[in-house]
Formats: sequence, structure tokens, C-alpha cells
Amino acid sequence: MINLNFFAKYLDLAKIFAISAVPLVEQRGAIPLGIIVYGVNPLVTFALSFLGSLFPAPFVLLFFNAVLKWMKKYRAFDFLTCFIEKKVRRGSKKVEKYKEIGLIAFVAIPLPTTGLWTGSAIAAFLGLDFKKSLLCVALGGLISAAVITFLSVAFPSLLGY
Repeated sequence: MINLNFFAKYLDLAKIFAISAVPLVEQRGAIPLGIIVYGVNPLVTFALSFLGSLFPAPFVLLFFNAVLKWMKKYRAFDFLTCFIEKKVRRGSKKVEKYKEIGLIAFVAIPLPTTGLWTGSAIAAFLGLDFKKSLLCVALGGLISAAVITFLSVAFPSLLGY
């Protein structure tokens, strides 16, 4: 007989990883979901969420500018490109001033539109070094994941659960 709980637990782990890779949701959604809703060990949730949110970062760093340039050719994407450029420009001022420390701090703050996707997009937009940017985004992601994990364990009611 197949143990369905075994598959259900692995499906929950896959959901945590996948949700943390989604722009705007990232760790802020995946960590509370994993710990509070699915009951997954906080350290496992922390690791899966961090890795899931880091997964798209190299692709964003490498291809953000080319994809944005392509999207600008088509009027159907006008709303989306304007939205993206507005978010990136707003965040880039802080990062441009403080460089690597600014990028780490920007990603580390667990607020909407400050995650690894936006941090990677800003780094690409500013033409920052790929390796340094990836390291800074990863460090910021670790800090953010630690803060969200702590809040999810210590104060779940603050997160609406």
C-alpha cells in the first residue's frame, strides 16, 4: 500500500520551494505558509524558501535588460514595462548610492517589492557585476529569510495566522 502522507509531505516541500520563486510573493509568502499552514520544520522551510527564491536570481541578473527591451517593442506590454521600470528605478536610487551594501539591505528588508527578484532586476538595470550582485542578493535573501522565519515561529499572529 502506498503511504499518501509521504507524498503529501513532499508535495508541501515542493510548494514551499516553488512559491518562494514567485515574484512579489517569494519568502514572505512561502515561509509562513510552510511553518504555520503546512507545519514543516522551520529550518527546512527556511532552507527551501531561500533556495527557491535564489533560483531565479541568476536568470534575472543575466536576462532582465534583454527581456525588458524586447517587451518595450510591443504596446501590449506597456502597462507591465511601466510598472517594472517604476519599481526598479525607485529601488535603484538607494542601491546606486550604497552599491553592494545597499543591494544587501534592499533585499534583506522583508517588505513587498524588496525581494531577490527586484534586487536582481535593480542590479541588472544598473549594470552591476554579476558575481558581486548574486552574492549580495543571496546575503540579503538569507537575512530576509531569517527574519521571516523568526517572525513566523515567534509571532504567527502578526502575520495573520
